[in-house]
Amino acid sequence: MAALDLIPVAALLGLLATAYAHPSGRVEAGVGLVAALATLATGILTWSDVEDTVRHLGPVVLFLVTILVVADVCARAGLFAAAAARVRDAGGGRAVPIFTGVFLLAAAVTAALSLDATVVLLTPVVVAAAVSSGTSSRPGAYACLRMANSASLLLPVSNLTNLLAMPHLDLTFGGFAVVMAPVLAVVLVVEYVGLRLLFRRDLAAPPGPSYAEETPPLPRLPLAVVLLMLVGFGVGSPLGIEPFWVSGAAALVLVLWARRRGLLAVPDAVRAAHPAFALFVLSLGIVVAALATGFLGDWVSDVLPDGTDFASLLLIAVLATVLANLLTNLSATLLLVPLLASLGDTAILAALLGLNIGSGLSYTGSLANLLWRRGMVRLGHPPSLREFHRVSLLVTPVSLVAAVAVLSLVA
Repeated sequence: MAALDLIPVAALLGLLATAYAHPSGRVEAGVGLVAALATLATGILTWSDVEDTVRHLGPVVLFLVTILVVADVCARAGLFAAAAARVRDAGGGRAVPIFTGVFLLAAAVTAALSLDATVVLLTPVVVAAAVSSGTSSRPGAYACLRMANSASLLLPVSNLTNLLAMPHLDLTFGGFAVVMAPVLAVVLVVEYVGLRLLFRRDLAAPPGPSYAEETPPLPRLPLAVVLLMLVGFGVGSPLGIEPFWVSGAAALVLVLWARRRGLLAVPDAVRAAHPAFALFVLSLGIVVAALATGFLGDWVSDVLPDGTDFASLLLIAVLATVLANLLTNLSATLLLVPLLASLGDTAILAALLGLNIGSGLSYTGSLANLLWRRGMVRLGHPPSLREFHRVSLLVTPVSLVAAVAVLSLVA
């Protein structure tokens, strides 16, 4: 390893430590800029490489900032709270129906609004709904966590990993969903059964005292905008329209609507977009691009198989899982997916199984895991490290193998 190769390695470690610490936006952006500039100073990347990286990441980052605004306005309008209240009411105070409803709701929110909306915005209202119904909050909270990663398989917009992979796939938005739908169906069954077994005592416990709460109405316009946005993604994909144009239009409509109702001001919308994190993601892309052209990219290339049979797909998914939990799934996607392009769509989709499902194996697998933990601590329900790994180590491998098996049959 050349001495210059150590600089992007140190830069990546600094970025990962910052992501785990989750400091203020200014610190996050500052560390990202320093890491990117230090990497560029090595000369490992040419300016053409940098332009390609920014051009590839640009649409993904724009989607990220716009979908975060959409999710924030939906939360302010009470969409998540209203949905969770209906799940609570439908369950009638019974733990199993409430858990089933929360599980499906978390999967739907992840698919439509991305995994960050599930861990940051939905989890608090799920915990509150469990408390008000007198049932344990643990099964629902873990359903949100597991679905944030595993249910992000369905649509390209469900996870940034999928969006980063799309330029390397010969699939439209709808084509991606068609291939991944049966995979997700099996994953949902595995995850649901696994959580039912692991939390059977919580789900069998008699309900505690409940608190009568009025069920809030569903905010119609935010719900309609989200549904139209999903239709727009599907219609726009064959026409070459990037998802950020659709999510951007949805964000604009919702911000104007929310301003008229006094739900937010322009500074609130800017904060909801998390521009510092957008800069952080761009910086991460530059650092990982430098690593991919060096020793790490060579090592991964040597390990990758040259076929797409079941054993090869499983190896790709396991490698993606290992890289996701070492580097976070976002970094691993930037490194791994371009190296798989020559093997075709099935190989890249197998990698996404590891990058999405496999990232649920440890807290370091995805930033969503860390955000979930931080949110649970803030809510006064800190999860134990032992319980987290009891769930992740028992459910993740089974879910991953089942997903690869289905993918090998349908792709």
